[in-house]
Amino acid sequence: MDQKIRVLIAKPGLDGHDRGAKVIARALRDAGMEVIYTGLRQTPEMVAEAALQENVDIVGLSILSGAHLTLVPRIIELMQANGQSKVPVFVGGIIPEEDVNVLLDAGVKAVYGPGSATTQIIDDIQKLMAEK
Repeated sequence: MDQKIRVLIAKPGLDGHDRGAKVIARALRDAGMEVIYTGLRQTPEMVAEAALQENVDIVGLSILSGAHLTLVPRIIELMQANGQSKVPVFVGGIIPEEDVNVLLDAGVKAVYGPGSATTQIIDDIQKLMAEK
């Protein structure tokens, strides 16, 4: 039997809105993935530590606060320092178009804006895991 994909969904920063993160978490769970949700207002250090402790296959970050160019590279840096450079990271939220390539250059595998189809996110995660 195939091992379930373990996904960490995190809400880094001071953003207090988690409806989108919960929608994604539920969709991934319904698709057969094991989802760990960190809850609100996580520091980059808390997110990286949770990814390490939970031994996840992939990390999803939900950011609506506008702090994505600060938080995401820091989380990736901390994950790399923890030996998790092979764990892909995806980001969802309000991300201006001009910031998408900056995030991709920082190591993010995919960026999803409002209205992104959960089926697309599920497909993308499954493809990323198949490539590992």
